[in-house]
Amino acid sequence: MPGTLSFEELKSAVSGGTIDTVLACFPDMQGRLMGKRFHAVNFVEVSYKETHCCNYLLATDLEMATPDGYASTSWEKGYGDYVMAPDLSTIRLVPWLEGTAMVLCDILDHHTHEPVPHSPRAILKRQVTRLEELGYDAMMATELEFFLFEKSFDEIRKSGFRDMAPISGYNEDYHILQTTKEEGVMRPIRNGLYAAGLPVENSKGEAETGQEEINIRYSKAIDCADHHTIAKHAIKEIAWAQGHAATFLPKWHHDKVGSSSHVHQSLWVDGNPAFYDESDPLGMSDLMRHYMAGLIAYAPDYTFFLAPYINSYKRFAKGTFAPTKTVWSVDNRTAGFRLCGDGTKGVRVECRIGGSDLNPYLAQAAMLAAGIKGIEEKMTLAPPTRGDVYEDAQAADIPQTLRKATETLRASAMLREAMGDDVIDHYTRCAEWEQEEFDRIVTDWEVARGFERA
Repeated sequence: MPGTLSFEELKSAVSGGTIDTVLACFPDMQGRLMGKRFHAVNFVEVSYKETHCCNYLLATDLEMATPDGYASTSWEKGYGDYVMAPDLSTIRLVPWLEGTAMVLCDILDHHTHEPVPHSPRAILKRQVTRLEELGYDAMMATELEFFLFEKSFDEIRKSGFRDMAPISGYNEDYHILQTTKEEGVMRPIRNGLYAAGLPVENSKGEAETGQEEINIRYSKAIDCADHHTIAKHAIKEIAWAQGHAATFLPKWHHDKVGSSSHVHQSLWVDGNPAFYDESDPLGMSDLMRHYMAGLIAYAPDYTFFLAPYINSYKRFAKGTFAPTKTVWSVDNRTAGFRLCGDGTKGVRVECRIGGSDLNPYLAQAAMLAAGIKGIEEKMTLAPPTRGDVYEDAQAADIPQTLRKATETLRASAMLREAMGDDVIDHYTRCAEWEQEEFDRIVTDWEVARGFERA
């Protein structure tokens, strides 16, 4: 891809003066890019080997608070260092920032130089390795939805997040005229991502005022998560540069539909789709049926990794294209899992549960773990559900609150076996803290509702 660089190409660009800054980044628990800006000469001479960061960065929340209750780090342990080890295969240009390149890093223990188990990239790599030991490669793609607003982040924050106006005034799903009006933001996003080495397919208007979607071509699981994370970061930066805010909050207003991040997935062997069987009416192999059975059976266990915040659960609502049930259907957007490309070599399963706030490394890892369990146990896939799944009283519900998803995560024997007790305990504490922080806050809704009338 144009935009990706080898280490030798980076060194040449630095010596030639076209690159003067290197962003050394890693995804945190929330899926944000954290790291440092290096003078490019220092990076190519010294810091390409390793640099360091505080270990609280994998035990914090959206506000960068330092919650108690984490076994990995604490005030008592002094908040020491992690090693940031640049993955030189991920070097790329950052075209929307002058003279800048980026590299993603793996997080290692400062003393042993072993991967930190609860690092999102390490969690996904572990599941990819498990799958490779079974003889398969995971191919994935995410559809990333978000909202654009008329004003900038700073203007909206200074207004107290009130009277926020989306960039358009009506539902713009597939709407060419309205999205033409937004090309001042979306064209630089598409072109910037492509020039950074991300295989962008398209953008489109989504089913709400000011709502957009960006689609990136499917790739191997780690690449898919890297692409998703870089794209999300880039969209915010490029929108900011154009004077607009972009939000990945799944439900920014109770009267608006939410933003999702659907995850498409299939398994391959030696470059061939292992989910495809031409003799099956739907083109589904036995392997695919086992994988999907695990994916669906364990959906409650990993819902937290698809919906990590209080707000995430406001999105699950009837008639909004956001699912409420953990069943599958054939090309049916009311189900939690949709069979796509039936009868073709492109047959795959789309998980529609995840919101735009998910961390792609954690979400993909959890789904792979569930699918692997289905393969190992040769689980049986139930028949597809038909019609309006919202009205199917027999279909199992997705956990409807963060509190419920925290309990299913804590109790998941499957995830504990696949990821380790330490990892699940770490993210259970993350979920608990999010709930605790919400529970102590008095909301505007409570005050307006009860100030006079209570």
